[in-house]
Amino acid sequence: MSLGRIRGIQIATNWSVAIIFALIAVGLGTLQFPSANPRQSALTYALASVITTLVFFACLLAHELAHSFVARRYRLTVTSITLFLFGGISQLSGEVPSPSAEVWIAGAGPLTSLVLGGVFVGAAALVAGTSPAVASVPGVVFTALAYLGFTNLALAVFNVIPAAPLDGGRLLRALVWWRTGDRVKATVSASRVGQVLGWVFVAGGLYGFFATENFSWVWIALIGWFVTSGATAEARQAVVTGELRGVRVGQIMTPQPVTVPGSMSVSSFMDGYVFRLRHQSFPVTRDGEDKVTGLVTFNRIKQVPPARREETVLADIACPLSDVATASPDDSAADLIPRLTACADQRALVFRDGNLVGIVSPSDITRMLDRLHPAQRL
Repeated sequence: MSLGRIRGIQIATNWSVAIIFALIAVGLGTLQFPSANPRQSALTYALASVITTLVFFACLLAHELAHSFVARRYRLTVTSITLFLFGGISQLSGEVPSPSAEVWIAGAGPLTSLVLGGVFVGAAALVAGTSPAVASVPGVVFTALAYLGFTNLALAVFNVIPAAPLDGGRLLRALVWWRTGDRVKATVSASRVGQVLGWVFVAGGLYGFFATENFSWVWIALIGWFVTSGATAEARQAVVTGELRGVRVGQIMTPQPVTVPGSMSVSSFMDGYVFRLRHQSFPVTRDGEDKVTGLVTFNRIKQVPPARREETVLADIACPLSDVATASPDDSAADLIPRLTACADQRALVFRDGNLVGIVSPSDITRMLDRLHPAQRL
């Protein structure tokens, strides 16, 4: 769900945010506030828990915005920030130019959380200085400020653990990159640490759950699974990027892709294209022109309900060209990999002098890797 834009950056939330929002709000409203500030009305607890949870998510957003704004200073493209079950993620395009830039970009988030934690703890200390009664609205305010303060401090500390995909993993990568001069080796090293840490969290969380039957240990296991999955994905991308050094986009692209007009209905497309042409993605053009306006993939087409296929045109469901990775045939294939976006199902369009000349898909990348190393596959 889109929440709007901040300085041109699209802010969105994943469906999983509703789960964590409910868990935090219910926990605060039924446990934290009633135990710390008894004899308050149910409305007071409900308002305090919802407001506190909203401020907490605003702090998560501030953490990600700090990463994004610093990344822009180093000329990286920031397309969006998405809040999800385990926090937030900034969608960055391009490669960090140097280890020092990596340090500033990675460190901006934890530093922001640290500052916010200090501000909330300081505000809680000021409220405590007025000696509010525990069973009072000012007492509830103190509890909320203290919760936000220590939560932000914990967020800052957790994120600097030196393991990918945490911010601390980025800092570790910057250090190894600086010492070795090898970006790929640095990424793989940070990812390996992340995989080990993630499995420790998974094992510890599951053991704690079965030993104590306390469901909160499951949360630790889920965090471990997220860390392990993210670290594994980063390691694979780093290896692929390293293998494609020296390879040009023109060497891996599929030339002259089949285009479709944006005014074509999904029904007509399904009848005339899907079974006749065995492609999975199609550049969308403006009617009567060769100008490409976006990219539609079979995955996006399948999501249109059958009852709406006649009235839905391809332009309505296509990924806009502004959100599709583009390149020229002479660009480095390795530099293109980090810019592939989920919007276009990891595909890129290739242009020469403004004219569409090719498309790059995951299968194109796989074929090139097989040619480079026919005896092994990633």
